Amino acid sequence: MNDSKTTVSRTQPPVVLMLASLLERLERSPGPIVARQYRWVAQRLAEELQRCPLDERTEAMLAGIPSAAEVWENLHYAHAGLCRQDLDAALAAEKAASALVARARRAAGPAPRAA
Repeated sequence: MNDSKTTVSRTQPPVVLMLASLLERLERSPGPIVARQYRWVAQRLAEELQRCPLDERTEAMLAGIPSAAEVWENLHYAHAGLCRQDLDAALAAEKAASALVARARRAAGPAPRAA
């Protein structure tokens, strides 16, 4: 009997790793990149990540390759939100922005009153 279910083979993680590495190189490329090539790599990576279980190997790859983690996060946003983002860094940035706004307000002095 031919089972039409998609299963994750033991050879898929290297494909995912290769696509993730390629996308990361494209992301960090100092020169111009071909949009069609970038889109193809990102789409293929998304397809592979949808079939790939979230196991230790996948977690390690996502931790080491930010562009792949971003694709994974976009695929699972409805269920997981921005769960791969560094919350400490986001919180520190928000606190720094709030402090900067407060300093700017103090430096500007009181707002003029309307007559």
